[in-house]
Amino acid sequence: MRFKNRSNQKELLDAEDIPTKDLYRNLAELNTINRYLGGYNVSINGLSEILKHNENIRTILDLGFGGGDSIKQLSNHFNRRKPSLFFYGVDLKPDCFAYASENLSTLTNKKLICDDYRNTPLALLEETDVIHCCLFLHHLTDQEIIELFTFSKNNNCILLVNDLHRNRLAYYLIKYITALFSKSYLVKNDAPISVTRGFKKKELVHLLKLAGFKNYSVNWKWAFRYTLIAYS
Repeated sequence: MRFKNRSNQKELLDAEDIPTKDLYRNLAELNTINRYLGGYNVSINGLSEILKHNENIRTILDLGFGGGDSIKQLSNHFNRRKPSLFFYGVDLKPDCFAYASENLSTLTNKKLICDDYRNTPLALLEETDVIHCCLFLHHLTDQEIIELFTFSKNNNCILLVNDLHRNRLAYYLIKYITALFSKSYLVKNDAPISVTRGFKKKELVHLLKLAGFKNYSVNWKWAFRYTLIAYS
């Protein structure tokens, strides 16, 4: 297995015809992985850093929300400190929309949209302060990432990305962990592939520069994640 360059191998999760029960199991297990390996902390700490310097943040737009658990974790964490935060979520998959709608049914500070993020209404974008992507970026090609970065910049949004560090140790750890404990064929197949589709820091910096960003930070976090924050 080579890790010098990003893999272009598609994950099973990128297919359009996943049986609903299989997708739901996948979403549930991804939530468990993120909780126990500290994945949500990367987004929480990133948003905390943004809020330290931007007290007027009100609206977060979460792209590719999947099961909605990033929205839940962020909302629950900041509920007392920043009760005025409102979360929009956009995801293409109707099954993800259905799952997340149930998962987030008790949250009143959210609205979910089933669509391509590029179709986000202008009125919503005008009120959006932060665009958040958790484990979404690695599903995209480099050109699609540049387009997403440019989309954020052109709409004057702060960009917060939580995604994977492409690393040999990370690959084999998640491969063996999921082989032992996962009951989802999607997770077993996709978890190691997702690492090969992850990033090196210099690659993220290069993509940010191509999108025209000048004010940004990219930092490594446990477990094998990067926090990217970019200001338009």
